[in-house]
Order: sequence, then C-alpha cells, then structure tokens
Amino acid sequence: MDQNHSEMRYALISPARNEEGFITKTIESVIHQTVLPTKWVIVDDGSTDKTAEIVNGYLSQHPWMELVQLSQRRDRSFAAKVGAFNAGYEKIKDLDVEVIGNLDADLSFDADYLEFILGKFQADPTLGVAGTVFREGESYDSGQHSFEGYKHVAGGCQMFRKRCFEEIGGFVSNRAGGVDWIAVTTARMKGWKTESFREKYFYHYRHLGTAERGVLASAFSYGEKDYYLGGHPIWELFRVAYRVTKPPYLVDGLALGLGYFWATLRRIPRPVSRELMAFNRKEQMTKLKAILKSILSFRHVDNFNLERS
Repeated sequence: MDQNHSEMRYALISPARNEEGFITKTIESVIHQTVLPTKWVIVDDGSTDKTAEIVNGYLSQHPWMELVQLSQRRDRSFAAKVGAFNAGYEKIKDLDVEVIGNLDADLSFDADYLEFILGKFQADPTLGVAGTVFREGESYDSGQHSFEGYKHVAGGCQMFRKRCFEEIGGFVSNRAGGVDWIAVTTARMKGWKTESFREKYFYHYRHLGTAERGVLASAFSYGEKDYYLGGHPIWELFRVAYRVTKPPYLVDGLALGLGYFWATLRRIPRPVSRELMAFNRKEQMTKLKAILKSILSFRHVDNFNLERS
C-alpha cells in the first residue's frame, strides 16, 4: 500500500434495493480494498428480498459499515435513488473525509481499485470527479463502446472530491434518470476536471437501466432521458444510427429514438438549466465534429478520447 494514498480519507454511500443476487460481490470487493473507507453507509431502499439480511451479516466484523433501512414503497425511480443516497449522506456529511463515493450495490472490482482512484485525486487538486471504465456481460466495455468519453464518470462508481460535491449541490432528483450525468457535467461546467481512467475497471452485473424492466423499455427510457437532459437533436440522430449497428440492432436503436421523439412531443419540463443544456450541446457537437473528422480521414474513431482529438 502506498502510504501517500492512505492519507486521503474517503466515505462510500450505496443505495440498494432488492440486490440479494449481487450485493455480496460488492461487499467482498470493498472489505478487501487496500485502502478501506472511513465509513460505508449502505441504504436499503425498501427491499423485499434478503438485501438487508446479507448486509447485517457483515456489520459486526466491519464497524465502519452501517446499514440504513428505509420503508418499503412501490415505485422504483432515479428520484427515489437520490433520496436513498441523501439518507446515507446525512450519516457522513460531517466526517473528516476528502472524497465521497456513490457506489452501486451490483458491481465488483480489484483490491487496489479505490486506492488507484484516491491516487488520482491526490495527484491533481483540480480533479473533482473520478472513476473508471466499466464492463458488462462478455462483450461490453464502456471505454470502447460508449461515446460519453473520458470526461464522463459512470454512476456505478462515482468518486467526488467532497468540496466539488458540495459546490454542485449534490445530486439533482429526477425521476427520468441522468442524476449521475447531471452531477458530473455540472462539475465540469463549474471548472472542475472530471475523468474516467482506463487502467482499471469495475464489473457491472446488471445491464444499465434494466432493474425491474426489459432492455427495450430501458432503451426507450434512455431516449426520454436524452431529451430531458437537453441533448442536441443532431447528436441523438447519430446515437440512434450508431445503436442500430450494435446488438440487438434495429429495435434497440428505434426504441432509443422513439423515447427521445415521444419526450419531445410531450414537452416535459427539463430538470437542467439553460446554461447546463447549452454546455452539454456544445460538448456534443465538439465530439460529433471529431467523429466526422476521423471518418473522413479514414482514421479509427477512438470513442473514449474524442475530446482529446
């Protein structure tokens, strides 16, 4: 263990709802870290399975872990997830820590994973949000297959410098999702550096956005979310065109496009400011220009490093 990294103290918060199939993997990953958190609050968000029972089995041996149990409810939404996170944040907000992590309860990573991220914070005081790429299934790697790029930090394991998290006002509650994206993009708009690193990765056991719903419903929801977050229509057309070339091909891409189109017709109020929407669209057009430049010059399109082009 690098002693310099161990000097940086951090806390984790994990909202969890019906995660009995995966949460043991997450717990085992955290308790075997080379640098342990000062505090880890797992918030059982009204689970109806054995999630709380599994967590309780670890508490006596790991006093830095705490379980918070919220009452049962019928709905599952991203707004509810923010509520669960905030319940955990109340437990750690006054702790003397420099980094706060939002950690999903359905993933795993190497023993030196969090030490690696702490090292990045320590090396760069302007770094506000940090994380890594992630993998799902046998073939998906966000560092290769997503156009979010290195500046985006996926919500599965999202580590914030505490000062940055407080400056952006925490997570914005939004039923349609995108709470992790809003936080990272707001941090960047306010002048903080945000970055995902390829040297490490976490493994995500459930396909993103499919908790308690199918893949096509998830794609439709992502299209709606792209509208809610102020995504540029031209960028959305590109996303749809790209998705129809990837499994499950046409239906997935069409579901994404229909979600965006349906949200546009309904004109549902966006949870983002005009300033953030303009900032987002400018970044999207910069990436699209880089993609077209690579294609026209017959060069490989490096999704991850587009904004470095």
